Amino acid sequence: MELKIGDAAPAFQSVAVGGIYGAGQPVKLNDFKGSMLVLYFYPKDDTPGCTRQACDLRDTWGEIQSRAEIFGVSVDTAASHEKFIKKHGLPFPLLSDPDKEMIQNYGVWVEKSMYGKKYFGTERTTFIIGPDLRIVNILKKVKPAEHVTLLAKALLEQAAA
Repeated sequence: MELKIGDAAPAFQSVAVGGIYGAGQPVKLNDFKGSMLVLYFYPKDDTPGCTRQACDLRDTWGEIQSRAEIFGVSVDTAASHEKFIKKHGLPFPLLSDPDKEMIQNYGVWVEKSMYGKKYFGTERTTFIIGPDLRIVNILKKVKPAEHVTLLAKALLEQAAA
């Protein structure tokens, strides 16, 4: 089932690494009731596209963080996230989802194709979740170079709504 704007965000519980969460603390969806929340799903720590996306967020962090709580989500381990955060000086936390529970619940574990070879992986998609824990915007199949611009625009639109 594909999630749509207006749907209740699927509940989650995960370990957040980085930012105010340091080496790792458990978080769940209900912790963010009353706040804007951004979950950006990405394929893999330290790959070119994912690094570009994370570093662009880092470079606009002052503007973005004032509008929403932001978490990157991938199947990488907490240890991998720690290395990725440290290597690139990321100021925001990442959620580890090695069992793919969040990624499947949000519908971003999809069949992909590269050089004619089919495989499953995480689709680069961002969910903006409102204070009532309902999805207010979805940025699907985002290109890393466009992510920050699209996210900033979507958050501004939410603030004006």
